[in-house]
Amino acid sequence: MRTAFLAVFLISMAIASVTHASPKHTDASKVVADVAKELRVDGLKPRFLREYSSKEASAWKSLRHDTLRAGGKSVPVLLEVMKSDSYPDKSRWLATFLLGQIMGKKASSLLVKFTQHPHWVLRMASLKTLLALKDKENAKIFAKSLRDKSFLVRRQALENISHMGLREYAPHVWAMLYDKRNYYEGKPGDKEGTNLVKKAVRVVGELKFEKALKPLFSMLQKDKYQDIHTDIRYALEKITGKVTPDASADIQKRFWKQTALSYQSI
Repeated sequence: MRTAFLAVFLISMAIASVTHASPKHTDASKVVADVAKELRVDGLKPRFLREYSSKEASAWKSLRHDTLRAGGKSVPVLLEVMKSDSYPDKSRWLATFLLGQIMGKKASSLLVKFTQHPHWVLRMASLKTLLALKDKENAKIFAKSLRDKSFLVRRQALENISHMGLREYAPHVWAMLYDKRNYYEGKPGDKEGTNLVKKAVRVVGELKFEKALKPLFSMLQKDKYQDIHTDIRYALEKITGKVTPDASADIQKRFWKQTALSYQSI
């Protein structure tokens, strides 16, 4: 009630000031719109501080809508939300995305800094926002993030390189196979695969990293890599342009062994 009264009071004062102003500067509708926008921005902080339940989807959607509507004036609020531990992780995640939407690639330098933030949520959200902005100019940070201490951040960095088709960073993706942290399987029943190596092998293929051919040919012949044989075949198909025959596992192995020999003779 007090907020509504204050809004009415401020708008009334704005109209009154315009009414008594000189004719050259009289634009009541513009002043009212500006005051209304200021009021929306002032009311954003407490809304970002709230914890929203799954039943409050409409309120969460409204916060996003009002922030975007406030435009550039909401940027200081968004930065405060991102920087402060006082705000819920969900709000900080949203603030990062909204910053990118409002500022576009002008936000890139800030987002790159946040990829080094102590909290993994900010690091991951910043990478995801840079992906949404299709920012290839700062792709070096994706390669660096492939070695992040957080599994989720490493996975997001891999996603960025994959979606943008950044072939120059294929060696960094291949190096993920030598990082034991990427073999973590997680708990039984997890909905998402947690073995990053499988994804990394596929991305190596999509990026057509030919230097990986020899080790991939070799790994496909060894039973200890049985769990990623499907991914290896996928990568080999992408790099060589050849198609695995629809046959038994033994025939498939022989096919790729012969293919490997043909590459050795080139």
